[in-house]
Amino acid sequence: MFFCAISGEPPQEPVVSKSGNVYERRLIVKYITENGTDPVTGEKLEESDLVAVKASPSSAAPRPPTHTSVPALLHLLQNEWDALVLGAYNTEQKLNATRQELSYALYAQDAASRVVARLIRERDAAREALANVQASMGITPSAAADANDVEMPDDAAAEDAGLPANITAQIDETHQTLSAARKKRKPAPGYVSPAELKTFVPSHTIPSLHSASPAGITALAVSHTNPTQFLTGGNDKVVQLYDKSTDKVLASLKGHTKKINHVAFREAAGAPTLILSAGADKIAKVWAHDDASGEYIPKSTVRSHKGELTGLAVHPTATIYALSSTDRTYSLHDLTTGAQLFRSAPADEAFSALAIHPDGTLLGLGTPASTIQIYDVRTGAIAASLAPPDAAPFTVGTLAFSENGYHLLAPGGLSAVAIWDLRKQKATHTIALGDDFRVNRVSFDTSAQFLGVAGSLGARVFAHKTWEELLRLDQGGDVSELVFGEQGKEIWGATGREVRIWSLPAAV
Repeated sequence: MFFCAISGEPPQEPVVSKSGNVYERRLIVKYITENGTDPVTGEKLEESDLVAVKASPSSAAPRPPTHTSVPALLHLLQNEWDALVLGAYNTEQKLNATRQELSYALYAQDAASRVVARLIRERDAAREALANVQASMGITPSAAADANDVEMPDDAAAEDAGLPANITAQIDETHQTLSAARKKRKPAPGYVSPAELKTFVPSHTIPSLHSASPAGITALAVSHTNPTQFLTGGNDKVVQLYDKSTDKVLASLKGHTKKINHVAFREAAGAPTLILSAGADKIAKVWAHDDASGEYIPKSTVRSHKGELTGLAVHPTATIYALSSTDRTYSLHDLTTGAQLFRSAPADEAFSALAIHPDGTLLGLGTPASTIQIYDVRTGAIAASLAPPDAAPFTVGTLAFSENGYHLLAPGGLSAVAIWDLRKQKATHTIALGDDFRVNRVSFDTSAQFLGVAGSLGARVFAHKTWEELLRLDQGGDVSELVFGEQGKEIWGATGREVRIWSLPAAV
């Protein structure tokens, strides 16, 4: 290391004179300006005689004289520690201030949410009061502010008017077409046989559908035009469209404020596919695919009932759909606009289930009083009332018409299912399921060869007419939904947050 011949310290910018001495450049230049000689030898010296010494750029700068002793180093470290502690204290003060600001913001947001919830309740109460006043005065309610939000009061005129003539004509035409074809209908070629169904094994599981809290799938529907796609509704208030072939959620539809009770597809030739949902929040929604955004958006929202919606079904005309409610009424709505076409007069009991006859002229409604009411869709008149003899009271929470239109499947007691013959208006057979079995859902396949029951202890499939038990699925688990797939080659079940599929062993 070099030392300046004038200061005796390592030079920051070293230069060498003709005499070979090393100087700090600023010091020797000042000395030459004042004296014009070399300070060591006294010889004449000019600034141009100085030669700069170039050090490596990676070399560290010489340590200041104050850092060359132990006491000086300790003093330096103490100063750095004091600065670090002071900086940490300032940071902690800022953190506490930010926490207080965040707490205030959270409290303000919570208070705002409570105010909004209170205002919504007051708004709904005002709407209901207004609807009651209008109903009592016979005034038709004004249209809702949102064109997609259809809200109808309990209007006696709407109850008694019946369906519009054009809708009735559509129903009659559909009935004639379907009933003529049904009488000659046979299982399609390649349809699964009872022997093949006995061999079904688990083939696919889609886990972790919907939120974990509150968990549970409450509704399931499988597409007929695209059998890899299916709908689920959950306790988390969300409707999901899922593609089994890619294991991806295609759409998560939010808008309900309580659990989803029913979901359905509207699939018709030459018409866009629609998604329907009905919830415990008394709301029914129709969702349509928006080409501009590539997403499903609400097409119409219906709030025509004062009680929880317990049934949803698309009519065979594919132009209307039906809803049932605990408010003791059912209603029919236009699929395009959501407008209410018909609302029944209040019945003696609440309605706990709904199903539409495959020909489209009859509507089956279950009640919590063990009875099943069959209505004529066109007139709203009761066509039949089915009541099981000598049965303890139970809720008819699910219904399914057979594809041939002759039979109706429904709970036949607390732990049984009954098969009703609509021609004789009596239960021709009852299948006991065990004392601990509670029925969640019943279903017929499209060939009317098989019937399925989903419940608290798994799911079971029986042969129609022989009543032989062909298959038990997910024994011991709670199965909330059961759906037969295309040509009966798949059975779909919902349990917890999973959708499970059973099929032939070769398809695994």
